[in-house]
Amino acid sequence: MKILVILAHPDKKSFNHAIAETVVKTLRTSGHQVVFHDLYGEEFPPALPSAEIPQATYLPPLISEHVNDLVSADGIIVVHPNWWGQPPAVLKGWIDRVVRPGAAYEFNEGDSGEGVPSGLLIAREAIVFTTSNTLEAREQAVFGDPLETIWKNCVFGLCGVDNFYRKNFGVVVTSTPGQRREWLDDVVAITNRYFP
Repeated sequence: MKILVILAHPDKKSFNHAIAETVVKTLRTSGHQVVFHDLYGEEFPPALPSAEIPQATYLPPLISEHVNDLVSADGIIVVHPNWWGQPPAVLKGWIDRVVRPGAAYEFNEGDSGEGVPSGLLIAREAIVFTTSNTLEAREQAVFGDPLETIWKNCVFGLCGVDNFYRKNFGVVVTSTPGQRREWLDDVVAITNRYFP
């Protein structure tokens, strides 16, 4: 399978980078083709220019490359921290510019854009690995886990990716090396479960 892996964290020494490296190694060990994008490492430009909003428009080569990688992927894995209950801005910009109409979704004929889109992605499985410094009980009680809603319902659910799983690791800031090793073992197990 061709698996697209997207990483969004600026610190190369972060646990997010360790997760992404583990994902890529696990997938390659299983024989999958991996397309890996480190958005910060690539200095991905997140701001959506107005000229890119129309479906039929010229896209810069970098954006076209990312769109092609997304639409040709058999599976998708995204790795990012929970910042203010959201993905980092660079990843939100990636969604804005790459998860495009006509590529990831379309509106049905006669719909002027106010309806529910139909998903176009061929990927049927997506995993999102997140990290946070908020206790899970507080996340649920106070915030209601907005990342689950964003990824499951607002992104992948509208783009035709039906089999979705998200795993959060935390609290990272107080975690021990032993805990992080166990978490990376979980990353291997989850990746192998969805992409054997």
